[in-house]
Amino acid sequence: MNFSPMKHLLIGLWLTVPAWLAAQNLDQNILTIQADIQQIENQQKMLESRLENLKLQRVQRDLRDIGLPSQNYILHTAMALEYAEAHEQAKWVAHIITPDVIDGKVFRSNDFRPDPKVTTGSAVEEDYFLKFLQADSSYKYDGYGYDRGHLAPSADFRWSQKALSESYFYSNMSPQRPKFNRESWADLETSLRGYVFDHPKVQLYVVTGPILSDQLPKVDRSLNKLSLPEKYFKVALDLKNKRAIGFVMPNKANPDPLSTFAVTVNEVEELTGLDFFNALPDDLEEGIEGGMDVKSWLPEMAKGDVDPIYAPSLARDHFNTVQAKRYQGTGQEINVCGTVVSTRYSRSGNLWLNVDKQFPNQIFSVFIRKKDLPNFSYKADQVLANTAACFLGKVEDFNGTPTMNVGREESIKTEVPTK
Repeated sequence: MNFSPMKHLLIGLWLTVPAWLAAQNLDQNILTIQADIQQIENQQKMLESRLENLKLQRVQRDLRDIGLPSQNYILHTAMALEYAEAHEQAKWVAHIITPDVIDGKVFRSNDFRPDPKVTTGSAVEEDYFLKFLQADSSYKYDGYGYDRGHLAPSADFRWSQKALSESYFYSNMSPQRPKFNRESWADLETSLRGYVFDHPKVQLYVVTGPILSDQLPKVDRSLNKLSLPEKYFKVALDLKNKRAIGFVMPNKANPDPLSTFAVTVNEVEELTGLDFFNALPDDLEEGIEGGMDVKSWLPEMAKGDVDPIYAPSLARDHFNTVQAKRYQGTGQEINVCGTVVSTRYSRSGNLWLNVDKQFPNQIFSVFIRKKDLPNFSYKADQVLANTAACFLGKVEDFNGTPTMNVGREESIKTEVPTK
């Protein structure tokens, strides 16, 4: 069949147009889907924001419903506090560690600032340190020797940017000694978050504060003369499992394990004059606040750890595992008493005993060299396991742990002498 040149042109155009249209449709479809995805993402962000706001409202409701320690409080997005103007810090701060903390992705904001809701004016930066702008636009800091210690820790709010940011109000700060703030206090905060990680359907009601009195010294260089607390308290309530616990810790370096600072909520109430969780029915409140099961709160104890022996109860010249550190490297032979909570043989055949606390939280260890094991008439790993005993020897430092080498059976007594 013969076609004229015009027909050839028309047929060519007809064959190429669908390809062009297909390419145009492909690009348009991609743009359309991308726009749809962006719209969905925007909707998701909007819904997540609404959900966060609802959860924050629930936190406020639950804080009020559980019973705050006084009626004279300031309510922020996710915490409530009573400000003690005479001491320029909170008398108490209440907040909730919710299961949302497990998947929270918000981190430290460090936006320290005065609390706009404290009508008398909260503490300020100059209460903790001075800073001077340098020629290179950096700052030179002149500190007073104390950390801005959080009462309600910022990490407990890492599921909400707004709540976390508000935890940096100076009304939530208290002057804490660096060793205390960064070590034992931080360990306590981490432990309570760990409780929620271990109980993901539980929310913890927490109230924290300094123990204030008119006799407290002041931070001399602070602008508003902050009171310097000697001790801090923290109480926590797991309403779902009907258990509560309190802690009272001195504002200093604390080598003792957390369990040694555990007390009942009633004891904290007697010490502070505050009434925690007062909206609970009286019989429930008394039952929860009067008891304390430390092992339920501190997982390491549930795994077999025990409290060090109460030092004042030991006979003269006998020390507990916490006190052993004081004699580390002195060359002095002492008696250290505690409970053997774990035993193991090293590759070289030496026997290791961890006393009171297991690895990796060990606070005192004893080892018997392989060559000395024949000096014992019994299998030490079996006989001493889960047994309270006293060990006589010199305390040395082994990778940061106070450690004693015992070479003969006579250096171990399985009767702990008391006063």
